[in-house]
Amino acid sequence: MKLDFEHIPAGHCENGVISSLLKYHGLNLSEAMIFGIGSGYFFAYLPFVKLNGIPLASFRPVPGMIFARAAKRLGIKMKKQTFRKQPKRAMDELDKVLERKLPVGVQTGVYYLSYFPPAYRFHFNAHNLTVYGKENGNYLISDPVMEYPTTLTYEELKKARFAKGPLSPNGKMYYPINIPEDIHLKPPIIKGIKQTCDWMLTIPVPLFGVKGIRYLSKRVHNWPNKLGARKAASYLAQLVRMLEEIGTGGAGFRFIYAAFLQEASEVMDDKRYFELSKEMTQIGDKWRNFSSLAAQTCKGRSSDPDAYNTVSNLMLDIADDEEQFFIKLKKLISNAGK
Repeated sequence: MKLDFEHIPAGHCENGVISSLLKYHGLNLSEAMIFGIGSGYFFAYLPFVKLNGIPLASFRPVPGMIFARAAKRLGIKMKKQTFRKQPKRAMDELDKVLERKLPVGVQTGVYYLSYFPPAYRFHFNAHNLTVYGKENGNYLISDPVMEYPTTLTYEELKKARFAKGPLSPNGKMYYPINIPEDIHLKPPIIKGIKQTCDWMLTIPVPLFGVKGIRYLSKRVHNWPNKLGARKAASYLAQLVRMLEEIGTGGAGFRFIYAAFLQEASEVMDDKRYFELSKEMTQIGDKWRNFSSLAAQTCKGRSSDPDAYNTVSNLMLDIADDEEQFFIKLKKLISNAGK
């Protein structure tokens, strides 16, 4: 069984899967629009949650939350299922949905995705992809971060869907079952922007939003003295990986949000959103510059004798930029429709 499904590469897995699933059902929304409506822009530093033994820094909300918010705000009903310790049932249920000629989004562990290059196959369990058919016992896979569609065997997909460890997918699968005929984008755009502004600016706990970026920057500054050179380098290397490789967004999410604001400016008929999108692109550029400097530092290739202080200060600078940006955006969206 093979569906007439269009593989569309995307900047991020969760946004890309939802965009592709909706397009299959006739609703053409970009991954940027899904991301913005779903309030995907976020930052959290969780020292009590460890990934590979290192405190977690995340540039996105909990996996699945973006599409859940976007679906709710767009009035789309999704079927979501998980199967704790029931891998055969999970695979049987997937086959049943495919037989109904419906593509299915699934959450997987990257380590078991054989089409990933070996260097990128690490234990990260919140990667999303679309299964759109089955031929000769192999599943047809549309992974948004890959240029072309690919395949997985039954065993490979089963292992990926039941990878163990933090954020274990437990066979999670999802697909749309009802999409309204008429969808007006302005109300969900307003809701999405308002929540993003609030989460980046007003959560009182200093581990989230711009407060969280400042909190982490102070830790980065102290890592060499507190952890020692080798361990500090591993901590900084994972931060770069979270920014540039793992599906937590980082600089890439800033560019996606800039694209969302460009689209929103047309829906809202207000060029000020387009102007703010330019500012967000500049913030994304700063995060990318941070990644470059941090990568040089953790590899011991920086000529800066005070490199950790330099990258720490750059994070503080970015936090200031993001705070000012969201203050302006919050003021703008608060007056929307008035």
